[in-house]
Amino acid sequence: MSLTQITRITTASVALMLAACSSTKLAETGDVTGKAVVAAPASPAPAQSSVAPVVADHLNPNSLISKERSVYFDFDQFVIKANDGPLIERQGKYLASKPSLTIRVEGNADERGGREYNLALGQKRADAVVRALKVYGVGDKQLEAVSFGSEKPFAQGHDESAWAQNRRVDLAYPNK
Repeated sequence: MSLTQITRITTASVALMLAACSSTKLAETGDVTGKAVVAAPASPAPAQSSVAPVVADHLNPNSLISKERSVYFDFDQFVIKANDGPLIERQGKYLASKPSLTIRVEGNADERGGREYNLALGQKRADAVVRALKVYGVGDKQLEAVSFGSEKPFAQGHDESAWAQNRRVDLAYPNK
């Protein structure tokens, strides 16, 4: 086989490979030997996206923003404990990065105390969390502080374990 024949075969092979890889229809093409080479029309690739949809952290059940939304208080107190600082910081920075996102800051109390007293205590707890979130740049219009007093208990018991779970503020994000 001569060098000219090898060059023609190589060139024809490359032309066929390029035609097969093409994403557009190819018409009849001539190779260097002068013979007609017909490339099969390329079929369109199926429309698939390998990119997963982005889910906001407050809607993602696996994110800490979604998992850690409650601040707990001692009996008859509305001072945020030091161990809740990282939660407040995380939530505050998240909210500050999404200025159009609004939440309800829901204050709660345990069943001890009168209705009015528990409503006032729940409001003081909600207000304390609002002030703490604002330190991280959360806007006034993003936060609504409300109190449920003892009306929305998390735990139904009548002991310290249940009461401790009910002395809280919940950060209620929208569902969508």
